[in-house]
Amino acid sequence: MTFELTRRHFLGASAALAGGAFALPALAQDKAELKFSAVFSEQDIRANMIKIFAEAVSGSFNVQPYYGGTLFKQGTELVALQRGNLQMGNIAPQDISKQIPEWSVLTSAYLFRDAAHVTAFFASDIGAEFKQMAEDKLGIHILGPTYFGARQVGLKPNKKINTPADMAGIKLRMPGGDAWQFLGEALGANPVPLAYAEVYTGLQTGAIDGQDNPLPNVKNMKFYEVMSQIVMTSHLVGYDLLTVSSEVWKAMDADTRKTFQEAANKAMAWSQEQHLAQEQSLVKEFKDAGLEIYTPDIDAFRKFAQDKYLSSDLAKSWPAGVLEKVAAI
Repeated sequence: MTFELTRRHFLGASAALAGGAFALPALAQDKAELKFSAVFSEQDIRANMIKIFAEAVSGSFNVQPYYGGTLFKQGTELVALQRGNLQMGNIAPQDISKQIPEWSVLTSAYLFRDAAHVTAFFASDIGAEFKQMAEDKLGIHILGPTYFGARQVGLKPNKKINTPADMAGIKLRMPGGDAWQFLGEALGANPVPLAYAEVYTGLQTGAIDGQDNPLPNVKNMKFYEVMSQIVMTSHLVGYDLLTVSSEVWKAMDADTRKTFQEAANKAMAWSQEQHLAQEQSLVKEFKDAGLEIYTPDIDAFRKFAQDKYLSSDLAKSWPAGVLEKVAAI
C-alpha cells in the first residue's frame, strides 16, 4: 500500500513536471518578440528611447533592438516590415514617400518650424490622415515622430556659404532615394548618395565635401573631426517615425494598444527633450573644437527651396491645401 501510494505520488509529480516543462515555452510564447531595427548607433539618444519603451512594454513584449543598420540597412527597414521580417522600425518619412508620393510633402525643406510643430502635426487631424494613408497602403502603424534635431550643413572646405548660390558645386552627401536627393538640390548643392556609415571616410578622403545632419548625429558619428565648418541652415526638422507592423498592432486588444502607445509617447517625449538640450550644448562644444559655426541668409535658402519644390513633379502629388494646413498648426 505504501509502495503504491508513493508510486502514485511519484507518477503524479512526474506528470506535473512534464506539464510544467511544456507550459514554460507556452508562457514564453505569450510574450511576443518584436525585432526593432534602426540605422542609429547604440550610443544614440534614441537607443535609450527604445530601452525606455522596451521596459514599459516588457510585461507583454520582448523588444529586441538592432542598431547601426546591422539587421537591415538604411532604407530597407520599411520593406522588411511589410514582408513580416521585422516587427518594429524607426522609419524615415523619405522611405514612405517612395511608395506613397503624397508623403513627399512631409520631407520638404522648411515645412516644419521646430520639433513641437512636428509633434503637433502628427497629433492633428491632417496628421491622422497621413498616418491612416500609411496604414492602408503600406501595412504599418505609426506610433509617432522621433525627433533627432534640425539638419545643418557640415562642410570640409572653408568656403563661406551665405545663399544657395554659394552651394553650387558642393558635393553634399545625402541618403539614397529621390526625396533625399531632391532635398540636396533644393539647397543648391550637388547631392551624392552615400551610406551613413561611409560618411566619415567620404569626408576624410574628399569623396564628398559635406553632409547634412543634426548636430547630435555629427557628435555621435564624429563627423566634426573631418569638417571645418557648420552652416546653420536648419533646412529640415529631422524626424523619423516609430513604427510597428499593422499585423502586430491589430493583434493587440484595446488595453494593450493603449499601454503600447502611452509607452511610445513617453519614450519619444524623453528623447525629444534630450535632443533639444544636446543641440544647444553642441554649438559651443564644436566651436571649442575649432569649427566655424554661423547662420547664413535663411530667407534666401527658404525661398530657393520652396520654389524648387513647388515647381517640381513632387508637388503634383501633394494633397490640396496641405501646406496651408500644416502652417496653421
